[in-house]
Amino acid sequence: MRSASITRKTNETDITVMVDLDGTGTSDMATGIGFFDHMLDQLARHSLIDMKISCAGDLQIDDHHSVEDVGITLGQALSQALGDKRGITRYGQCALPMDDTLVQCALDLSGRPWLGWNVEMPTSKIGTFDTELVREFFQALSAHGGITLHLDRVRGFNSHHIVEAAFKAVARALRQAVEPDVRRTGAVPSTKGTL
Repeated sequence: MRSASITRKTNETDITVMVDLDGTGTSDMATGIGFFDHMLDQLARHSLIDMKISCAGDLQIDDHHSVEDVGITLGQALSQALGDKRGITRYGQCALPMDDTLVQCALDLSGRPWLGWNVEMPTSKIGTFDTELVREFFQALSAHGGITLHLDRVRGFNSHHIVEAAFKAVARALRQAVEPDVRRTGAVPSTKGTL
């Protein structure tokens, strides 16, 4: 079973994340941040990774702690579910179009976190959601999931479309990367023999 459950509790947030890499993309999101729940739902549905995420955070302050800490906890859950990464494809990429927007993602489940971020947002908010938090989420996901993650906005002028395309592009690339490599069953996809 390539699944994991992680609970993380601090003075700012109380989070539980459950993932199943071999799911169908079902999701149950409850962070108290409507737009963020919508994006997490896209991440689950388009990666085909079942995800259940609950977060009780200090939203009376702002959304920052909740968004970042969900990224941390989700990254930890993905890393735990992948185990030694034996038999996975490892790499994934996607150029995701959404109306006016095109966002490209390339990622490597290398164990070496890195975020290459070139996703300029035309607006600082989408409703009440701070668009700068999108980078914070992916930074935390990359750092705690051990993911080399590159995201580039090729074009786009609608902030909602840009953010949604970014989440969907990461989801589709993640779907590729976690899939079993049928030509190298059981092998660690590295000349080092470990990831």
